[in-house]
Formats: sequence, C-alpha cells, structure tokens
Amino acid sequence: MSKNIFFKNKGPIKVNRLFKSNNQNKDIITDIKTLDKAGKYELTFFDSIKYLESAKKTKASYCLTTDKLKKYIPNNCKIILAKNVLLDLSRVLREFYPFADIDYPDTTIKKPSPSKFKHVKFGNNVLVGNNVKIGKNSIIGSNSIIEKNVKIGMNCIIGSHVIIKNSIINNSVVIQDGTKLGQKGFGFIPSKKINIKFPHIGKVIIDDNVEIAASCTIDRGSVDDTCIGRNTYIDNQVHIAHNVKIGSNCMIAGQVGFAGSTFIGNNVSIGGQAGISGHLKVGNNVKIGGGSGVVKDIPDNQIVMGYPAVSIKEFLKK
Repeated sequence: MSKNIFFKNKGPIKVNRLFKSNNQNKDIITDIKTLDKAGKYELTFFDSIKYLESAKKTKASYCLTTDKLKKYIPNNCKIILAKNVLLDLSRVLREFYPFADIDYPDTTIKKPSPSKFKHVKFGNNVLVGNNVKIGKNSIIGSNSIIEKNVKIGMNCIIGSHVIIKNSIINNSVVIQDGTKLGQKGFGFIPSKKINIKFPHIGKVIIDDNVEIAASCTIDRGSVDDTCIGRNTYIDNQVHIAHNVKIGSNCMIAGQVGFAGSTFIGNNVSIGGQAGISGHLKVGNNVKIGGGSGVVKDIPDNQIVMGYPAVSIKEFLKK
C-alpha cells in the first residue's frame, strides 16, 4: 500500500498494549501493512496459505498468524499467535486508525474556490473538501462531491452525481455519471453475537486513460489499495470490492462483480454479469464469457465460460 494520506495513523504503539500475550514486550509497531509491503517496525498478517510466497519473503518485524501457519514466517519476523487472525487484526487496525471502519461525512466540503482551480471547469452545485488537488483542463460535472485529500490529474472528465473519496486518480481518466469511488468495502468478521466491522485504511488508485462508466462502485482497500491499471475500460454498474487489482488494457462489461482481494492481469476481457470470487488470480490475456462464475485461479491466455467457469472447449462439450 502506498503511503496513507486519508486516515491518520495514531502509532507508534507498544506491542504489549496491542497484545496481552506479549505483556513484557515494549517494542513499538509503527503501522500495519500486507505481507509484501510491510517493513521494519511494522505488523503484517498471514491467515491463508494462498499468500505463502509473500509470507516467506516478508520483511515485517511482526506477523499476526496461526499456530498452523507460523512455520512459514522467516526468522527475522517475530510471531504473534492468534486464534482468529482477522478478528485480532480488525481490533489492532482500530487502535491505529480509529475512524476507518465508518465512512463519516466530510465536514470540510464547500463550493470550490475559482482562484484555487483556475484551469478546472465545474458544473452546478459541486462540492470540494480540503486539500483536494485537480489538474489542468479537468471537468467536474454538476452535483458531484470530491472529498478531502483526493487527487485528480489533468484532462479528466468527471460526470454528474459522482462521489469520490479516499482516491488518487491519474491523468485523462473518464468517470461517468453516478459512479462512487473510495467508500468502505464489505468487510465483516462473522460472529455468533454480532458481525464485527473491519476497518478499511486503503484507497482507490486509478491509472492513466481509464474509463469508468455510469453507476459503478469501487471500494477502497482494507489494508492494501484497490487499483485499476491504465487504459482499462469498465462498463456500467460494475462493482469492484476492496483490494482488487485490475491490470492494464482490460475490458469489463456491464454488471460484472469482483469479490475482495482478487488479482486480474493485463489484457483481460470479461463479459457482462460475470462474477469473480475473492482471493483469486486471473492471468494475462484471459477471456471470461458473460454470466460466468469464476471460483478458481485462471492461468494466462485461457478462454473460460460457464458456472463454474471452465475452458471453452469443456464448456461446449456439455
């Protein structure tokens, strides 16, 4: 995850304050990051064998994991055991980022100052928060809201009734009417008594020349970021959940849904109303037929279709 600019970090916090099982440990933890991004004095987490390769290479000082998975963590990383990794992680995230589990309204929002945005065109009733940056020759449509700390590049076209928060948008991006970017993802930890909300401290990053059509929703990342690669086109009413990574030059038709933490390669085409499960890897140059249900990884250069999605040859035999 790139440096967080949307949620204030309350760290550093001592280990013994965060974990009672380490009540003698007065070392500090400065932040929480994913296995591949964490470094010295930072905490990471390892709760699924799907992330084994990243776990073996992590440079974190501490890792929250289970007794079953601890053997994969390198010696340079101290282990903190948990019965439920995500439950403990949500609690610790709340210590560092106490305002990340509820999307509080941006109270800094006001009508944009013409002197501050001399080279930007605004429609009627546009509202902009503090510390927003918008590049030259960009257009913001009527009744749109740009919340605090958002960055929008040059030559962008933002439609009407768009809401953008917790997002960084590069140059020449088109976002059509009614789309929402950067809201909290659907992160809950099921419990018998109450479903516990999982804080989302990531953001949405949109690369150059991306087009996002009307009424799409793109959630910000939980601990990592949600990213859309350059030259990717996204049709109407597509939902992209937290931590999803979509590569460059992808074509995604209407009503496709992506569950959290799935990776999509470059040059991928996905037909309308397909569903992509979470924590999967879809390779480069893959084609997924409309209405398909993807429930397992897909290697490079494959054409799949059906529910569950299988190779096109296998599908046609049915």
